[in-house]
Amino acid sequence: MLGLSQQQMADLIGVTYQQAHKYERGINRISAGRLHEISQVLGVPVGYFFDGLNNDHSSDLSPRQRMCLELARNFSSIVNERHQDALSQLARVLAAETV
Repeated sequence: MLGLSQQQMADLIGVTYQQAHKYERGINRISAGRLHEISQVLGVPVGYFFDGLNNDHSSDLSPRQRMCLELARNFSSIVNERHQDALSQLARVLAAETV
């Protein structure tokens, strides 16, 4: 959501790209200390990562929510900043359209 690449995130928390990738994919567990460090880097409380865990419907995303998450992931993986800016401007124009 912040537009950070895995490499940027890895650099911020002091791990390799490969380790950050394993954390993101759930291949490796994240220690409590590392989770605290990640929360500090992202500027969120540690509890942010646990929001909704007690909710039985936390994994039930609507198709629209899934589309928004996919859009955010795809946008953050665009390396070219000019392309990101162009896509952002396009989204603004489309959002401003009245049908």
